[in-house]
Amino acid sequence: MCASWARTPSETPRAVASPMGSAATPSNGLNNYAVCLVSLRHFEKARSLLRRMMPVARRVHGKSHETTLRMRWNYAGALYEDDGATLGDLRKAVTTLEETERIARQVLGGAHPTTAGIEFSLQEAQAALGARETPSTPGTE
Repeated sequence: MCASWARTPSETPRAVASPMGSAATPSNGLNNYAVCLVSLRHFEKARSLLRRMMPVARRVHGKSHETTLRMRWNYAGALYEDDGATLGDLRKAVTTLEETERIARQVLGGAHPTTAGIEFSLQEAQAALGARETPSTPGTE
């Protein structure tokens, strides 16, 4: 069973709905399941689930609801934490996190734990993208 704040191999706090937070909804349960999939490194399954659920969450809750923001955060994590991520995956993760962080900051504020977690993930995704885009010089490895 995944903890209420599951951790990825890199120790990034994942966006799991708090048992004391908003009311339990199918969206929260599916988001928690996606977090478990990412924690188990089943990235494609997590991405597939979140790709199907994010539009539903947007319709039901709106694009600024914390559940929707957490789903987008987790989707980006399923992209950039995958060792097999393509350059396109990393770019998509960064773009998703930039948009999600902006909305979270407007709605939840900069001090909110969800906003802080998204910011941390954005920094990690940007670092992963930067490392992949930077060509290695022969003889410096």
